Amino acid sequence: MLDSGAHFYNVYECADGQYVSVGAMEPQFYAQLIDGMGLADEALPAQMERSQWPVMKQKFAEVFSSKTQDQWQTIFAGKDACFTPVISMSDVSNHPHIKARQTMVDVAGFPQPGPAPRFSRTQPEVAHPAVEVGSHTDEILEEIGLNAEYLRKKGAVS
Repeated sequence: MLDSGAHFYNVYECADGQYVSVGAMEPQFYAQLIDGMGLADEALPAQMERSQWPVMKQKFAEVFSSKTQDQWQTIFAGKDACFTPVISMSDVSNHPHIKARQTMVDVAGFPQPGPAPRFSRTQPEVAHPAVEVGSHTDEILEEIGLNAEYLRKKGAVS
């Protein structure tokens, strides 16, 4: 059910090539999702009727592809439907949810996730920026008993 087998727990492409994610497992959230999608008046199979999930996945794909991600966000604003846009990493820092919760912090000019958990009286600090990808490759491979030079020759690591 949680590996994209269920139509109500999946990611769908929108008309603009962007994506939305739904995770409306509980009946009250599913009802809100169906309503927002404009399917409330249709004769649909029961949510948990597994034999109908492939058909419903196709139906959901068709419906979500009929509007842009922004249009869907407007429709689902204020609904408790377990719906969210899928945003690119470059847009994460500017997303209203992330900004409101101050989830991202700027460290040496680069946005990165702030420490968690965050408490009202104690604000954790980030001591230094994140390391560059691959900067500890040799040390890690050596620690687990692998030959970095051999793996580089074979193209397994860079």
